[in-house]
Amino acid sequence: MKPTVEPSAKPEAIPFPTAQSERNPFRGKLLVFSAPSGSGKTTIVRHLLDNNPNLGFSISACTRDRRGRNEVHGKDYYFYTPEKFKQLIDEAAFVEWEEVYVGAFYGTLKSEVERIWQQGKHVIFDVDVKGGLNLKKYYGDRALAVFVGVPSEELLEQRLRARGTDSEGSISRRLFKVKFEVSFQNQFDVVLINDDLKTTLTKAQQLLDAFLNK
Repeated sequence: MKPTVEPSAKPEAIPFPTAQSERNPFRGKLLVFSAPSGSGKTTIVRHLLDNNPNLGFSISACTRDRRGRNEVHGKDYYFYTPEKFKQLIDEAAFVEWEEVYVGAFYGTLKSEVERIWQQGKHVIFDVDVKGGLNLKKYYGDRALAVFVGVPSEELLEQRLRARGTDSEGSISRRLFKVKFEVSFQNQFDVVLINDDLKTTLTKAQQLLDAFLNK
């Protein structure tokens, strides 16, 4: 097990949802999966959601345009204009946020975490490496930060090409970013190498069970 990330300055704790009430308090936990593109983290998160009804998926907020007519606000993402996103930043509405590219913002709303806790569920995240570390810093021991890796860069390139959704330029940029993201893996609580999907899914479930039963 890798060492945990200790927050440099612990922020004020978020209050528990009032919907749970004092007679039935629910101390929610958070399972954070981060990884480079093509590592398989989204498949792992979907598997855990399908097999664990006590989990709720945290929907991210962003400023990018919707892709086609199928993406729905509040289901795929919370879609905001850059102006609205910046207003929410000023209102301290985010647990974490970042400007991934110039004018392209992504983040996790405090209200989204509270929404899931109000349902009596633990929260699971599918976020990038920086977002994962920021969530770990914010929640400390209440969060388990998992970095999903691949055995080699060659295998990762094969997976990216197999998806058939990325141009050559996009694949090159993603592979360059991978080297940067992998340099942070030892700051996560656990590094989970996805060399065989079936084995990885079993290990992910074991990690979840052990964490929730602590």
